[in-house]
Amino acid sequence: EVQLAESGGGWVQPGGSLRLSCVASGFTFHSYKMTWVRQAPGKELEWVSSIFRDAYRKYYTDSVNGRFTISRDDARNTLYLQLNSLKTEDTAMYYCALGGADDALSRSAIRGQGTQVTVSS
Repeated sequence: EVQLAESGGGWVQPGGSLRLSCVASGFTFHSYKMTWVRQAPGKELEWVSSIFRDAYRKYYTDSVNGRFTISRDDARNTLYLQLNSLKTEDTAMYYCALGGADDALSRSAIRGQGTQVTVSS
């Protein structure tokens, strides 16, 4: 059974940082692109970032580019998202997902339960 388990969310003041983790199991982690998506209250699911199998190709939505960093540790079957210079508009539930952006946003997406990030003063 494929499982994705996110952690690392919490409350932080604007300008602060968090590191999200996603531990994967039930599939060959190193063989797949992986993605982070988020959903703010009252808004649709939004693609945030994706990383290819080679761990070098990384893509970000414009609003987080330069502030967030995606990475992966295939030996630990773990996906990460470093969130720096957080803004109130980054407040959302963050999910890791198997595959690329299209996979992550599809109705049949495989995503974890999510971890809540709240940015406020």
